[in-house]
Amino acid sequence: MEYRIVEGKENIKVEDVVRLLKMTYWADSRPVEKIDKSMENSKCVGLYVDGVERLVGFARVISDYATTYYLCDVIIDEDYQHKGLGKALVSYVVSMPDYKGLRGLLVTKDAHKLYEKYGYEIINDRAMMRSPES
Repeated sequence: MEYRIVEGKENIKVEDVVRLLKMTYWADSRPVEKIDKSMENSKCVGLYVDGVERLVGFARVISDYATTYYLCDVIIDEDYQHKGLGKALVSYVVSMPDYKGLRGLLVTKDAHKLYEKYGYEIINDRAMMRSPES
């Protein structure tokens, strides 16, 4: 499956992110205004599948760019899950130069195995951390 990854809120429609987040347990009722503001104050990464007009994957990163980044709102459209796109999106984010040498944090209820492949270790039942050396 061919896909492309884009960076920046200007390359991602807020309506598409709202649609994806409605598929989640953590942000299904998050107001559009909060989604828009969160995108304004984060690094946004989107994934598009060739031949599909709408956004298929999304992730947001919050960082001080000196010590730590927080990976959040990682979602792949339900129709495109289990096709390697989540791996592609996470791999892209963790390899971004802005986050090299920084500690990565995230919270997940059920995707520990995915993130472990990219150097994240379980801190407790939901929090995970990736060391700056990873």
